[in-house]
Amino acid sequence: MQILSSAEMRATDRRTAEKFGVPLKTLMENAGAAVGRFCLRQYPVAKRVVVLCGKGNNGGDGIVAARLLAGAGAGVTVLLLGRREELKGDAAEALLRLSEDAGGVQLREVVDEAGLAGVGEAFESADLIVDAVVGTGFKPPLRGLAAAMRELVTKATAPVVAVDLPSGWDADSLEQKVEGAYRADAVVTFTAPKKAHVFGHLTSGTFGPVVVAEIGSPDEAVILDGGLSWAGSSKVIAERPRDVNSNKGNFGHVLVVGGSYGTAGAPAMASLAAMRAGAGLVTAAVPKSVVNLVAAIAPELMMAPMHEGKERAVSMENLAPDALGTMIREKRISVIAFGPGLSTRGEASAFARSFVGTAQLPMVVDADALNAFEGCRHLLNGEDRVMVLTPHPGEMARLMGITVNDVEADRVGLARQFATEHKVTLVLKGWRTLVAHPDGRVAVNTSGNPSMAKGGSGDILTGIVAAMLAQIPYDVARAVEAAVYLHGLAADCCVTGNGEAARARDEHTVLATDTIAHLSDAFRYRTKDEDGMTWICGVHA
Repeated sequence: MQILSSAEMRATDRRTAEKFGVPLKTLMENAGAAVGRFCLRQYPVAKRVVVLCGKGNNGGDGIVAARLLAGAGAGVTVLLLGRREELKGDAAEALLRLSEDAGGVQLREVVDEAGLAGVGEAFESADLIVDAVVGTGFKPPLRGLAAAMRELVTKATAPVVAVDLPSGWDADSLEQKVEGAYRADAVVTFTAPKKAHVFGHLTSGTFGPVVVAEIGSPDEAVILDGGLSWAGSSKVIAERPRDVNSNKGNFGHVLVVGGSYGTAGAPAMASLAAMRAGAGLVTAAVPKSVVNLVAAIAPELMMAPMHEGKERAVSMENLAPDALGTMIREKRISVIAFGPGLSTRGEASAFARSFVGTAQLPMVVDADALNAFEGCRHLLNGEDRVMVLTPHPGEMARLMGITVNDVEADRVGLARQFATEHKVTLVLKGWRTLVAHPDGRVAVNTSGNPSMAKGGSGDILTGIVAAMLAQIPYDVARAVEAAVYLHGLAADCCVTGNGEAARARDEHTVLATDTIAHLSDAFRYRTKDEDGMTWICGVHA
C-alpha cells in the first residue's frame, strides 16, 4: 500500500474521475458510508451522535455519514460551520439528500463564535462525535470557527472519529505530534494512507484505530513520486500456507553468530525468534564458555562452539579455514544473523569487520557487529550480496559519525541515503521503524508499542528478519518488511490480547521473549477487518 502526499491524493481522485469514470460524488458517497459503517461497528451503543461538518468535501463526507447513522436509528445532530447555502458541488448535493432522506436529523448552522454557545448541550449529551471539519487538503493552522470548535471537542467526553484526519493535522506532516489539531480516538481515511497517518500518533490511545477504506479508486489511479509505502502490506507474503509435502530443508538454515561472556541471552533470544518465525533449522555459533547457556533456550537449537580470546569474547581464530567457514559450508547455512551479544571486547570488533567482509551469504548485521564499523562504514557493501542492517538511532549515529539528534531530524532522508549508497537494506529502528531499500524505496512500519522498550527486542527482530529471509530468499524487500511488521504486531497482540482481554499483558510487564510467544497470533492476524477496511494502526478483533 502506497503512502501519498496530499497533492498525490488529489491527483488520484481526479484521475479516478477523469480516466476511470468514477464520479467524485460517488467517491464522497462511498467515503461517508465507510465512516458510518465504522462508527456503527466500533461504537454500537452510541445513540446520540454529533457530526461536525466544514463547508468542503470533508464536510460532505460527514454529511453522508450522518445520513447513514440516522438511517440506522441513531439520533444525529449535524453542526455545520457556516451557512448551508455556502456549500458547493458534491457537498451541497450531499446536504440536499440529507434533508430529503434522513428524517430526524437535526441540522444546526454555526455561523459565528457567538453561535457556539448554543451548541454546548449537544456535546454534553453526545455518545459519539464525528469530526469532518477539514481534511487532507487543509494546511494549518486552524482559525476562526474551526479553532473555537476545537475547544468544545477537547472538553467533550464522547469518543471522536476523525474523517480522513483529525481537523488541523497537516496530511504531509512527518511529526509524531502536532499542536492545534482536534483530538481523535479513531481515524477513517480513504484509498491510501497519507504521510501523517503513518508518521503521526493521531489518536489519544496507543491502539487507537487508523483505518483505510477503499472507496472506488482503482490501483492504477494511484501514482506517487515519494517512494513511500506501508510495511504492513508485505505481511501477506507470510500468510501463504505451506505445501503439505514440506520439510525443514524448504525453509532455510539460519546461523546466529554472536554472544560473549555476560551477553549469552542476546544470541539465545535471536535464535529462539528465528525458530518461532519459521526457519527450518537454526544453529547458534557462540563462544565456548556460553554454549550451555544459549543451548538452554530450546532443545531444537543446534550449537556451534567458537574459539574465544581475551575477556571471553570471540577471537580471530574463528576465521581460520577449518573453523567457522567450514561449518557454514557443511551445515548448508542459508542466512547469517550476526551481532547479538557479540560485544566490542578483545578481538570481537576486528572479527566482525573481517567476517562481514568475507562471508558471502545473506546476512543480517545488528548490535555490536554494527558498532564495529564505526569510522569505517565504507566497508559495509551489499553490492553483490544481500545485506540487512538493523541499527537503532544510536548505532546509526555512530555509523555515520553524527549525533542521534541529527538522525532523528531526517530519518527518511538518512535511511534512504545510506541504503542507496551502500546497496543494503537498512532497518532504522525507533518510532515508525523504517525499511530503506537499495533502490531508494522506503517502507514505514506502524506496528509496535511501548512494551518493546526492553532489552532483547532488537535481538528478537534480528532473528525474525533472518528467518523470513531464509524462507523467502526470492523477495528480500517484502521479507524484511514483513519481519519488521510481524515483530511489532506480536508485541501488539501481547498487550491487547488480540481481542481476548484475559490474555492481555500490561505493557510495563512485557518481556522481549513474551513477544516471541505471540508470533503465532501475529502470523494469523489479517490487517483487513470484516468490512474490508485495512487497519494500519491498532489491532482489530
